[in-house]
Amino acid sequence: MNTIKTLWLIPARGSSKGIPHKNIRLFCGKPLVCRAAEQALECSCPGDEILVSTDSTEIKEAAESCGIKIPFLRPASLATDSASSYSVIMHALEAYESQGIVFSRVVLLQPTSPLRNVGDINNALDLWTPGIDMVVSVCEARTNPYYNGFETGDEGFLHVSKGDGHITRRQDAPKVWEYNGAVYVMTVESLKKGPMSLFKKILPSPMPAERSVDLDTPLDWVIAETICSQKQ
Repeated sequence: MNTIKTLWLIPARGSSKGIPHKNIRLFCGKPLVCRAAEQALECSCPGDEILVSTDSTEIKEAAESCGIKIPFLRPASLATDSASSYSVIMHALEAYESQGIVFSRVVLLQPTSPLRNVGDINNALDLWTPGIDMVVSVCEARTNPYYNGFETGDEGFLHVSKGDGHITRRQDAPKVWEYNGAVYVMTVESLKKGPMSLFKKILPSPMPAERSVDLDTPLDWVIAETICSQKQ
């Protein structure tokens, strides 16, 4: 019996400045939001809930065409550029708790990571335990502060950000990770104490660069769709 109840949360607001209407735009023949919804359906367990958090009836209809039911819309106040992911998560948790539904963890799948696969999600789930705050997907950072990341000192001259500056090959530098935005597995008890910026116990779930493209600009879309079409 599954004792871990999970909220699968897919944030997809209607407005988007970088790529207009991106959440319902076809990506390799499928609405972008549906790619995340179908992955949640494949990875979820009986008793879990899947929610596309949106303020848009168009996005709601697109997501429900994939076979999920969206019981409520996100208020307009949480669909602005200034609304935080944390406020969206807490709105969803509180809405379910008002119905007596309580979760152990939240899995956040952003539609803007369309090259993420089910294996990436399951890898993050396997790392999660109730004793940590979050598992987050990462990729190796393009800029390494021990090798090619620089700062300016008091006199305005560049110096390497970390270390003594004697590392001359990237492979000799400590690995540095960056969040890629694809998968977040968060403990509800930790979320209730405050936002993710306060988390201390965070485990990385590495993903390769070719699956870590985040859709923020039209160029990102072209790059990601090109990679996707080559794999089909």
